[in-house]
Formats: sequence, C-alpha cells, structure tokens
Amino acid sequence: MKKHVDKIGGTLFAVLALLVIALKPFSPELSAQAQNVLGGILVTIGIWIFKPLRLTFSMGAFFLAFFLLVLGLPPSVVFSGFTQSALWTLVPALFFGFVLQKTGLGKRVALGIIKLFKPTYPSILLAWVLIGVVLSILTPSITVRVAIVMPIAVQCCELFALEKKSRGNSLILLTAFAMALMPGSGWLTGSLWGPIIQGLFNAVPAMSGLVTFSSWFSVAFLPMELVTVLLVILGYFVLRPKEKLPKDAIDKLKAERRTPVSREEKAAACILIGVFVLFLTKSIHGIPDAAVCMLAVICFYITGVMSASEFSSGISWDLAIFIGMALSLSSIFGFTGISTWISGIVVPALAPIARNPWIFMLIVTIIVFAWRFIDIALTIPTMAILTPILPSVFEAYHISPLVWILIYVMAGNSFFLLYQNMWALMAGAIAKDRVWLPSHLARYGIVYFAACMIALLVTIPIFVRVGLF
Repeated sequence: MKKHVDKIGGTLFAVLALLVIALKPFSPELSAQAQNVLGGILVTIGIWIFKPLRLTFSMGAFFLAFFLLVLGLPPSVVFSGFTQSALWTLVPALFFGFVLQKTGLGKRVALGIIKLFKPTYPSILLAWVLIGVVLSILTPSITVRVAIVMPIAVQCCELFALEKKSRGNSLILLTAFAMALMPGSGWLTGSLWGPIIQGLFNAVPAMSGLVTFSSWFSVAFLPMELVTVLLVILGYFVLRPKEKLPKDAIDKLKAERRTPVSREEKAAACILIGVFVLFLTKSIHGIPDAAVCMLAVICFYITGVMSASEFSSGISWDLAIFIGMALSLSSIFGFTGISTWISGIVVPALAPIARNPWIFMLIVTIIVFAWRFIDIALTIPTMAILTPILPSVFEAYHISPLVWILIYVMAGNSFFLLYQNMWALMAGAIAKDRVWLPSHLARYGIVYFAACMIALLVTIPIFVRVGLF
C-alpha cells in the first residue's frame, strides 16, 4: 500500500510540475524562468515527501540543483544554503549525537536518571522528562536521542513485565519518544529545528540575524516546556495503565553491572558541557555558534573521541545535503520572484484573521497541523515556502516573524499517525514487537495537539504584551 501511495503521490507532483512548465499558467505574474523553477521545485517536493522509487532526500536535492543550474540560475543562488552558518552549526552538532552514542555517555546518563526513581508510573514519566532535558542540552540531534532512549524504554517495559500492546507499555514508550522530541524545542540549540529555522530566516535579507539563542528562547521556551508538562500529565490520564509496576523492577535495573567511566566519556562530557556554556554566554565572548560547534569537533579529534574514518560514517550526510538544499529555497524564491508572487496570494488571504492575535495564532497553527498530513518531509518545504513572505506579513499586519517559530515547531513535532513523524517511525522500529498500538499513538498525538492549543492560550497574551503583534 505504501509503495502505491509513494508512486501515486510522486506522479501527481510530477504531472503538476509538467503542467506548470508546459502551460505557464501564472503568466504574466511569474516569468517563464520562474515558472520552470516552480515546476522543478514541485518535482523535488514530491520526491522529499513521497520518496518514489526509493529516492532519498539527497537525491531530491541533487535533482533540484541539476535542474536549476540547467535553467541558468547562478550557482551562488542554487547553493546558497550551503554557505549559511546555520548549516555549519548543524553538521558539527550532528557529530555531538554520534559521540554521545558512540562513547555510551548518552546511555549512561539516561540509565543513571532512571535508577534514581521508584517503580511508579509518575516517577518513570518524570525520569523521561529529565532525560529529555539533559540529552537536549548535550546534543540537538533528535535522532540520536531517540536512538538512546528507546532501547532503555523497551528494557524498562520488559523488566516491568508489561503486556505487549498494553496501555502501560505504550505510555512508557510514547513518553520516552516524546521527551526525546519536545523539551529541547524550547531553545535554539536543543533540536534540529533551531539551525534549520535560523538558516531559513537568515536567507531572507530582511530577517537576517533575527533568530538568535535569546530571541528563540523568548518565544519558544515557555510554550514548549508547558506543552511538555501538559503532554506528560494529560497523556498519563488518557493512557492510564491498569497494571501496576513490580516493586523490584528498578532494583533489577540497578543491579546491572556498571562499567567504569571511560576517558572518552569524560572528554565528551567536558566538551559538550563547554559547548552549551559557550552558547549561553555568547553575548559575553561573541564567538558565533558555528565556530563553537566546529571547535567542539576539533576537540573530539584531538582528545581521540572521534577518528578520521568516522567523519564519513558518523552522521547522515543525506540529511545534511537535504537541509542545505532546502535552506537554498529562500534565496531561489527571492531571485526568481516566486516569493513576491506567493506573498501577493497569501498576505491578502490572511486579512480576515490577521487583525486578532488570538484568531490568527490558533487558526494558522491548526492549518499547519492539518497540512502535516501531506508535508511529511520535516515540514521543511512548507517552512521554506512561507518564510520568505514573513516580512510582507509583518509590513501588512505588524505580526513579528518570530511568532512563526512556535507555529513551525509545534506543527513539526506532531504525530497523529506514524508516517507523519520520522522520529516516531524510528522509535517504532526500535521498539519492534513492543511498539504501541496505532490507537494509542493517535490518542497521544491528540493530547499533544490539545497541549499545544492550551499553551497558545497562555502564550498569546505574552506575545501581545511584548509587542510581537
């Protein structure tokens, strides 16, 4: 079934692209070159979303680069995303996750926190929250965090003798997955969203430098941490287990033989903590985030935490190429005039809701959540299309582009269904036969959506008070 959906979806985008290229339906608003570019982007988005013929993210990026260069776009525009500091913050940061996993430091931290708590559901859920926060400080890689916590969550379910597909089993696994995803979204370097969105904003001249650690923290920290708390509490009541946890379960976990902390773990911990401290004190020393991340990778090599051969295999270069090309879309849209054209459509369409902050935030967030059923490519294509027009939205309605950070992140983390969220897919694959029931995932996803709506109700008055509307 999935193969048919992939082929049908990819074909529909390709047919739509051919119609745009052949018929030029948007003349004279868009030039012939711009409409050809739009056709190439449609094919690429079809590849990124549906992955027909098993094409990867990077293959879609290669196709788009090839197509745009053939059309005569300057390489400086086509590859502009690869020259942004945001990408060169992201690539070294991906190695943080690799080091955390390779040295065993991440697993040691997670198990150490689990062992501090009693074998009750509220205690275990609180442990996952703390694990999510600590791992988010150490690495922005959600992929690595999921890879660390899910095997431990499965181990806990087995030690607790929980029945497969039971509510208790699903609750522990889903909370572990969600805590690897949610808390770090509240600060710039706590998840992949930070470098990606920062790069998309920086590619638009009117917004270059707008997204910083402090500006991200000011708009996202409170609502995302509130979402985290609400998700844990409400999720517990929605999936409240009937079975109790055995009292000796944590004792079994504590009885596992501890290995000595290796030199590599100590070095990795010192380097990663140093990185986070430098991020927090940027206003004092002025060192760019990208430079801090690159220095950390150099230190990994100097201390022997990483070897030269691991540079090619340590991270997903497919993801790095995909994000680099996606970051180029803002410049491509600006160069070809597509941004101006989209702005002329979207900005007037927002008029009925843009004058009221409450209506605007709630309706736009709901729309982007709904769009996530279609855009499953980390929402990056959607963000790349919307971001260049945010200055026009600001000029028309005085809505700060910063409020869109929260909308992007909330919708990007959604997971009503498994296919919508690549990290949910990954978590389910790790859990194997212990994976949650689809109905449990859907309920938990609805709880997450409800938590986001509640968090918005709390946050909107603050946004109004500080002048974001």
